[in-house]
Formats: sequence, C-alpha cells, structure tokens
Amino acid sequence: MKNAKPITRDLIQACREDYENSRLSQAMTCAVSKTDLENAAFDGEAARRLDMTFSIDLYNTGVTWQKASGRCWIFAAMNVLRQAVAKKCSLEKFELSQNYIAFWDKFEKINYFLESIIDSADLPVGDRTLDWILQGISDGGQWDMIVSLVKKYGVVPQSAMPETCQSSSTRVMSRMLNMKLREYAVELRKLVAEGRDVQPRKEEMLKEMYRALCICFGKPAQTFDFEYRDKDKEYHCDRGLTPHSFYEKYVGTDLEEYVSIIHAPTKDKPYGKTFTVRYLGNVVEGSVRHLNVPMDTFKDLVVRQLKDGEPVWFGSDCSKFGDRKVGIWDQDTYRYGEILGGLEFGLTKEEGLDYRDSAMNHAMVIAGVNFGADGKPDRWKIENSWGDEAGRKGYFVMSDKWFDAYTYQAVVHKKYLPEELVQALDGEPVELEPWDPMGSLA
Repeated sequence: MKNAKPITRDLIQACREDYENSRLSQAMTCAVSKTDLENAAFDGEAARRLDMTFSIDLYNTGVTWQKASGRCWIFAAMNVLRQAVAKKCSLEKFELSQNYIAFWDKFEKINYFLESIIDSADLPVGDRTLDWILQGISDGGQWDMIVSLVKKYGVVPQSAMPETCQSSSTRVMSRMLNMKLREYAVELRKLVAEGRDVQPRKEEMLKEMYRALCICFGKPAQTFDFEYRDKDKEYHCDRGLTPHSFYEKYVGTDLEEYVSIIHAPTKDKPYGKTFTVRYLGNVVEGSVRHLNVPMDTFKDLVVRQLKDGEPVWFGSDCSKFGDRKVGIWDQDTYRYGEILGGLEFGLTKEEGLDYRDSAMNHAMVIAGVNFGADGKPDRWKIENSWGDEAGRKGYFVMSDKWFDAYTYQAVVHKKYLPEELVQALDGEPVELEPWDPMGSLA
C-alpha cells in the first residue's frame, strides 16, 4: 500500500489516555472479564416485549433437529411439506426424511461440481470463478434446489430412511468428499486439455461417490410401507409406495406454483426483476431464480399466505442479534454499543450486503405473526430446526425490526403476486456472479 500511515507511539499514547480517562470503559472491562459479550449486552426488559403469543399461530407440531449439519434449508422445506401429511393422516407429530433429500442433494451437487469443472476447464489456476467452484460442495442450499430434488426424487417418511451418524454430523465427511472432488478436478481439467472425452471418467467418479454416500447416509429408499397411528390411535398401513407415489398421495403440493422472493435493496438489483446466479445449483436440469421486491411487498405476500393457514419457508442472517437459549432475534435486545465503550452501529441493509457484513445463512419456517395496534406486524413466530431444547421448545420469536434488517428470502405461492410481478417472472433473469450475496446458501 503506497502512502499507508503507520501506527505511531504518539497515537498509541493518545489511545491509552482516552481509555484511561473513561471510568465507564474501565467498568465495562470489569463487567466482561468473566461474562461473554452476548450476555453482558442482553436487555431483559426489551426481550420481555417479544411475547410468544400471536394473532396468527398456525400450529405446534413439534420441532426437528438438524444437529451438527448445515441442512437447515432441507429441514425447513420438509417442515413445510410435512404439514400436508399430518393433516391428511390426522397425525400429531410426523417427519419427512431429511436424510433422503440430503443424500440426493449431495449426489447431485457432486455431478454439478464435476460439470462446472468441465465447463470452466479453460480458466487458469487462480481465476476467481475457478477458485469459487473449487470451494467444493456444502450442506447448504436454496429453495429452488429443494424443488429440483423433490421433482426428481420425491420424498419419503423419516421411517423409510432415518438419520445416520454421518448425516447428523457432516463436517468430516464433507471435508473428505471435497478433498476427492478437487482431485477429480485436476484429472478432468487434464483430460479436457488433452481433448479427450471426459464423460466416461466422470461416470466412474459418480459411481465412486455414490458408493461413499451410501456408506455415510445409507442406501436411498426405492419402495417402502407407510405405517402410522393417527391421533385416535388407529393403525394404518399403505404398502409398496415409491418416493413419487408417496408425494403425490400424501403431500400433493405443486412446487412449481411457488416462487422465491428476495429483498435485496442494492443498486445492482432493481425491484420487480428476476435474478439467477452463475454456478449455483444442485440438479443440473434445474435453476435458481429470485424475484426482488420491496420490503412492504415482501411482508404483505408472507402475511397473505399465513392468513390462508400456510407456513412460509424463509432465509435470513441468523448470526445477528439472536439468543439461542431464550429464543429471540431482535437488535434492540442487545446493547453492544454501550458495552463496547459507546460504539455506534449503523450499516443499512444495502450497505451490509455491499460490504459483506450480512447475507442469508439460515433457513427456517414462519409459522405465525402478531399484529400491533396499527394492524401491522410487530413480531413473528419462527419454527427452527435446532431441537426442542433451543428457544422456546424449539420455537423462536423475531421482531419486525429484525425481519426488516436481516430477512432476505421467502417462498410464497404465485397466486398472491400482483399482475406486474407475475409478468416479471416470465422475463429473462439477470445472471449474478457466483459470489453475489444473493447466491449465499442457507
């Protein structure tokens, strides 16, 4: 850096004197010496305002637990879809197999990775796009990736493909898979450079990876019996189902009728336009597509779906101003600025996206909303996938202010869209770079 200014002794002395002249700063030093910042900054009075009572409260069928994995987007989607099965079969509790979807997601992502390496084989080592691809595959995903998986593979009850140790704790497995994928990348790029047909070798790679996935996740169910007892303890058994026949008979939701809306208030993403992201996906036949809308429209569409009794899959930045034990997300509940000597935090949502302070990293389900005296939402009921010991028996409450600042994506039925947004869906989407914030995975 030319003309960079170093830290001088005079500057250090000025900083030292500024700290030593502040009795509050010294008191805060004592306060946080044996208390973490999150607890020290917690404002209990503000938290008490986030009551777990809602004007619309759809259900309380118990929460799921993704454990040590990044499959929140799968859990959130299965939590939405399972409601149709629970209602049709009169069940108090029911889970679809997250492991089944995760298996096929991993297998499809492996193929997507290999095809991306082939497609980008002319890029030199060190190229930003190639570096992005070489990050490998992860547990995360987005809504359209769920749609692609369910269309291609259907769904099964959890009993047909239960969790395994590896599906619930994916860190080491993912590290080893990605190590092998990068080795495959070296080989495929050499084959392309030599002008050879890479597909036969790619198919061998997929066989090797399929075998590894079966070892970790178990063999994916092809046929199964659906056995259950309803709320009246009456036994039922439906034999010889396939993942597709089960979906058609017990879920039946036409996922093509749902759309991913986003709120991205940055200058490069005009409202009313659709966007896709280069090299983002799992099933190569599918695609990711977002419709950007203003926050007022975003919330109105979510509320309309909730009023019709249907929960909403959504994505947000769960790393900001949350308490896993108490079960809240609300920036007014944390006084980090006062604790840290009067720091002021004021990034806008647009600035947070542009300057990499925030992006979607977790998917959950909106299962309720409360309206204030003005008839507008003031807090939201959230169904999480962190088990029933987190939050309030697994449920969380999110302030409307936090919703505005840190919610980025939601999935709503097309029937709620005004005509101009329906027409926008038909337009050619703008392609974003792989590292765009709207390409981040939940």
